[in-house]
Amino acid sequence: MSNNINWGKIYESTAWGSGVTDNNISWGKSYADLAGGGFTGLLDTYSGAAAAYSLRQLSSTYSGNAIKVRRASDNAEQDIAFSNNELDTATLETFASGTDAFVTTWYDQSGNANNATQTTASKQPKIVSSGSTLLRGGKPSMQFDGVNDNFITSQNNPFTFTGGVSMIHASYKNATTYNAYETILSANGNGSPREKMALGYGGSNDVNPAPTIATDIWLPGGIQYDGTIGTNERHLIGFYISNWSTHRSTGLSNLRLNGSDLTTKTYGSLDPLTLGNGHIKIGVFSETLTSSFFAGEIQEVITYASDKNSDRVGIETNINDFYSIY
Repeated sequence: MSNNINWGKIYESTAWGSGVTDNNISWGKSYADLAGGGFTGLLDTYSGAAAAYSLRQLSSTYSGNAIKVRRASDNAEQDIAFSNNELDTATLETFASGTDAFVTTWYDQSGNANNATQTTASKQPKIVSSGSTLLRGGKPSMQFDGVNDNFITSQNNPFTFTGGVSMIHASYKNATTYNAYETILSANGNGSPREKMALGYGGSNDVNPAPTIATDIWLPGGIQYDGTIGTNERHLIGFYISNWSTHRSTGLSNLRLNGSDLTTKTYGSLDPLTLGNGHIKIGVFSETLTSSFFAGEIQEVITYASDKNSDRVGIETNINDFYSIY
């Protein structure tokens, strides 16, 4: 059966007569709502994500779960789905049963099945505290301790970069713990400095480290915001790079914070990204670099193996409309 039912024509001919328009019933209820549809996710409009992790539903065609959680009291695990396109917090809190709950798997909604997992209990981000879902801006939020919490994706090198790169995240940076190179999203291959990508907070090199409280934003390709951004604040950060495919390629990188351009940079000496067998990681750049663990909360991380700079406003507006970050 087709999803594009022409409700307007049905109503016109059977119930309301020819005076009713095809687009809206006179008392204000849309035909799409009567049909039980109407949901359009971010990935429906801005498709082609390489990986997409969120505590809300991102696509109308995604039918999987949001997360898998572990209950602290007995280490039992359970998948948590979506309810009305948002995390099913009622089921989550019922399962937690008054105790803490930690995320063991953050499911990839891109369709690439590149789920982010953490099997070590002490390294799992928290999502329920004493039976209540952790919230930031009234929406569920995942808490990373800045010590060892992180995820690693299930697939080796899920990105095949043939052009640009785009990374966007909704997060909250706390000031309880501060690390010099805190990372939201990263990947590296054989350890070569050129075979890595990272999106997060902190100084981009040892020569110019970030202040310990007022943080900088650290990104690949030599672009860094030299001003400061606040801690104990929510941030919607986007990074878009136009070409990352050929040796010594040239292009434009753009760094954005809370809906505004922070800085752009034209580069001419960026080596290609060759991640080899590197996994994508969330919440850390490298576990051997303890100063790279993220201290704060994450609600959404979306990546594209393409330049989405032309869609940056639409993507970020969609995220902000849901999470009310700025």
